[in-house]
Amino acid sequence: MSYQESFIGYLKYEKRYSPHTVVAYRNDLDQFVLYITETVGEFSVNTVDSKLVRTWVVSLMEQQLSARSVNRKVTAVKSFYKFLMKEHVVESNPATNIPLPKIRKKLPNFVGEDNLNRLLDDGFFSEDFKGIRDKLIILLLYGTGVRLAELLLLKDSDFDKKGYLIRVLGKGQKERVIPYPRSINILLDLYVDIRNEIVGYKTERLLVTEKGKPVYEKLIYRVVTNNLAKVTSLEKRSPHVLRHTYATHLLNKGADLNAVKELLGHSNLAATQVYTHTTFEKLHDIYKQAHPRG
Repeated sequence: MSYQESFIGYLKYEKRYSPHTVVAYRNDLDQFVLYITETVGEFSVNTVDSKLVRTWVVSLMEQQLSARSVNRKVTAVKSFYKFLMKEHVVESNPATNIPLPKIRKKLPNFVGEDNLNRLLDDGFFSEDFKGIRDKLIILLLYGTGVRLAELLLLKDSDFDKKGYLIRVLGKGQKERVIPYPRSINILLDLYVDIRNEIVGYKTERLLVTEKGKPVYEKLIYRVVTNNLAKVTSLEKRSPHVLRHTYATHLLNKGADLNAVKELLGHSNLAATQVYTHTTFEKLHDIYKQAHPRG
């Protein structure tokens, strides 16, 4: 078995990477091996040095590959050599300290306030079980900023309706408490009454299908995508876009960055700071419109 195949087995069975990630690593590694073979005549893990890796990176950039793709390919090679060092096949990692192109951070997509208010207030949802549930899904995602996985786990008992607070189990089993808009209580009570009429009182989760089974990821995606399409032309209309929207609207209204970090359940401030780019862009637009010399 070649070192490459041993590495792929390690990713599959020890690291337990997803099949998609394993295929990506295999392809990137195969491309690297082919480049080295074509450049020096043969591939040997012991003869590859940092200079060869650098020339490979240059060749990738000359192919007009994105910075993200180049970084991913180098990461695959770096991981391969890290594995070889662990197995005592090589003594050093030639892919360490290789200068890489900077990945330009994408600004998070978000829906404008007017568009979301229109969706929630202008009669887009039917008044039957499905319509009320779907509206509640949108309102919970936008009104609390919870992740999709967190939404799926919500139970009736997670709501403190008098305090307008919701208890959420986040990443790493970390629990946090989030305040929510008072308007949610009205829709929540209406939904629970209709749900209990249709499927009975003993439901494991807050959000269920017409058959009383817990809702699932694809259903939430469908609800969000189809409804956001009614009010926005954004290409990306995932549940996470509503989380982005929640954070962006809070910051646009003057919320403290640290407070938004806690509400989102981020482990560090850097993850939250991406939203400030969006708010700065908005402030810049306001300045240009309002300032005489803008």
